[in-house]
Order: sequence, then structure tokens, then C-alpha cells
Amino acid sequence: MKIFFSILLVSFTLYANEISSSDVFSEVMLVENKVEFLLDYYKIEHQNKSEDEKVTYKTTQLKPRNVWQKTYEILVKINVLREKFGFPIIEPIGMTPVENVNPNLVYEQTQRILTELDIFMVQNAIKQPVLKKQVFKDKVPLDVFNRLCKISFMLDQVTQSKTMPSFSFGETMRIYDDITLILNNLGIEDKTIPQKKNENDTPLESLSSGLKILEKIQQLKILSGMNSVDFSEFKKNEASPSDVFEVTQMILAELQGIKARLGINAVTPAALHYKDKTPAETNQLMSWNLRKINLIQSLSKGK
Repeated sequence: MKIFFSILLVSFTLYANEISSSDVFSEVMLVENKVEFLLDYYKIEHQNKSEDEKVTYKTTQLKPRNVWQKTYEILVKINVLREKFGFPIIEPIGMTPVENVNPNLVYEQTQRILTELDIFMVQNAIKQPVLKKQVFKDKVPLDVFNRLCKISFMLDQVTQSKTMPSFSFGETMRIYDDITLILNNLGIEDKTIPQKKNENDTPLESLSSGLKILEKIQQLKILSGMNSVDFSEFKKNEASPSDVFEVTQMILAELQGIKARLGINAVTPAALHYKDKTPAETNQLMSWNLRKINLIQSLSKGK
């Protein structure tokens, strides 16, 4: 029995070490093919080339943690799809905070996404074609992230959902909980209160507030000697609820490293399910999060 488990452990180690960004990219392409099939199945007009033109691909040096969080976004959007067709929402898996995400964890997420899509198709009696896995070389995490961006956009087309502001609000609540946890850990007294809601706020205001939070997080990381990311490419002149959702995911990804540095092992709980939330409510909460995180001057306790 001991010999069996030793062999199993060695096999797993070798398997894990062999997973590259190119391997992950191959799995992501399978996901894209499945979502594209759904677009065709539901006769939703689309063209692969035009989708590429509508997706703003990033060139900044994103980290595996950002890619992992993008897969989380995909799983949430599959929940939007489930809700649209009357299926119960399945809580996406969370992860213990770490400073640096192992790329193998992104591969794990692709397998969860593929499984969830298969389950959705079985539930709807959709017979899907047999897909052939493609082999790629020299791919990097940014390539994976950008392809996931395209898949996220395609899922928006499938769901044609008007509930994204409510999902964005739920993710903004997760940010609130994480920042509150960090403030408590640092012993910082928080007397901030939410500002008055501006009913004229649009997703652009929420995106702007979210990017300011990311800027503050990067300042704190640089002061603490942690690796940081330039998120300036995420700025836009116009924003959709999906853009706001994306920035919430990048904030959550960056907060996990801070939590890990502070020794906070609490997994950020999945979002509660909200309904009928507006961009104004999301920005009210996002702006409050910005005031809360601005209380932090360093990641040293008592400062």
C-alpha cells in the first residue's frame, strides 16, 4: 500500500510539473469552442473575427492570480446562464489566500469550467460535437487571460443578461468583506460611512472607483516589496456592467496576496445572490470600499 501511494505521489508531481501555460491554453480553447457552439445552437448572431475586435486584449504583465480570477469570473457567468434557464446557482470554488498563485491552479479551474458547461448541456438535452484538443507552444499567462476575456464576452452574448449589475454588487460586497478583514488585522479603526447614492451613476463611475482601489493596492504592495501589476490598460471611456464585474475580480485577486502577507487564511466567501441592484448602488459601495482602503498607509500593524 505504501508503495502504491509513493508511486501515486510521484506521478502527480510529474504531472503537475508538466502543466504549462500552453497546456492551459489548449483547455481554454476547448472552453471557447463549447461556448461558440452554444452561440450557434441558440442561433445568436456572432462572428469570431468581430468578437476579437470587440474584446480589448491586454498587454500588461498580468500574473497567474489574475488569470485564476478570470476563470472565477467565467464560472460566475455560467451561473448567470444557469439562472437564465431556471437552474439553481452553484457556488464557485474559493481558494486560501496566497501571495503567488501556482499556474497549475488555473488548469484546475479550466476543468471545472468544462465540466459545468457539459452539465448545462446535458440538463438541456443538447448534444454537443466531439471536440479535438489543439496543441499550442510558447503561450504565457497573458495569452490565457486574453482568451478568457473573449470567452467572458461570448458568455455575455449567450446569456443576454440584464442581471450583471446585481452580480457586480455581490462581488463588490466580497471586496468590502476582505478590506474590513484587513483593516481589523492591522488594528485600523474604521469610521467611514457610505456616501449618498447618486442615482445618475453609471458603470463608468464604478469602474473608475474600482481602478482607484487597484491603484491603492499596488502602492501598498510596492511599499511591502510585493510584486505589483499595472492596471492602467483597464481604463475606459465607456463601461458596461461586465467591465465593472471584471474590475471587481482584479481587486479580489490583488487583495488575496495582501491577506496572505498578513497571515489571513480566510477564504473570501462566494457572493450572496442579489436581485435588482443598480449601477448607482454598486458605485455607492465601491466608493465606500475606496475610502476604507485609503485608511491603510502600510501593511505594518499599528501604522
